[in-house]
Amino acid sequence: MSSETENKIRVMLVDDHFAVRVGMAASLKFEDDIEVVAEAGSGEDAITMYRELRPDVLVMDWRLPGMSGVEAVGEIRKEFPKAAIMMLSVYEGEEDVFRAMQAGASAYVLKSADREEVLAAIRAVSSGDKYLPPILAGRMADRMTRAALTQRESGVLRLIVEGHSNKEIAAKLGLAEITIKQHVSNVLEKLHVQDRTQAATAAIQRGIVHLE
Repeated sequence: MSSETENKIRVMLVDDHFAVRVGMAASLKFEDDIEVVAEAGSGEDAITMYRELRPDVLVMDWRLPGMSGVEAVGEIRKEFPKAAIMMLSVYEGEEDVFRAMQAGASAYVLKSADREEVLAAIRAVSSGDKYLPPILAGRMADRMTRAALTQRESGVLRLIVEGHSNKEIAAKLGLAEITIKQHVSNVLEKLHVQDRTQAATAAIQRGIVHLE
C-alpha cells in the first residue's frame, strides 16, 4: 500500500438506493484525500462490511430496509466504540438528529446539503470532531430542553397520528381508557402542545413519527 493511499480518508457509503451511492462515490472520487472503499445497501450489510474493512468514516442513511440506519449505528458503536459515523438523511426533524447522535453518530447532514458541506462533515468526523449544520444544531438544542417520551408514550403518539381515539388506542394496546388518557396528557405536556391535533403535527414535523 502506497503512502498516498494510506493518507486518504477511507469511506464506506450505506444507502439502499444504488443511484445515490453511485452519485456520491463519483463525487468523492474527485477529492485527493478521500477514497470510497465500500458500499452497502442495508444496515445488516453495513455491520458485516464494517467488521471486515474498518473504514475511517461510515456515511449512513437513516431509512434502510429492515434495520434502520440508526439501529445499525448503535450496533456498530457497541462493537467499535470509536467508529466515526456520519448520518446523511432526508429526515430533518429534531428527534431524527437526537436519535442519531444518541446512537453514536458524530455528524448529521441533510441529503439536500451542498457538496462542500458533505465534504466538511466527512473530514471533521475523520478527525474525531462532531459536525452539525447550524439549523440542525439549533433543533438539537431545542430537543435537549424537553423530556423524552417513554416507549409507551411514543406508541400512543403514533396511534394519535394515525387518527385513533382514546377508546380505540386502549383496545389496540389492551389498556384501560383512563390509562390512555393519562399517557395522552403526558405526551401533550412533554411536547409542549395543547391538544391531540397539535401533538400529531409536532410528531411529524419533529421526526418523532414517520409516515411511510
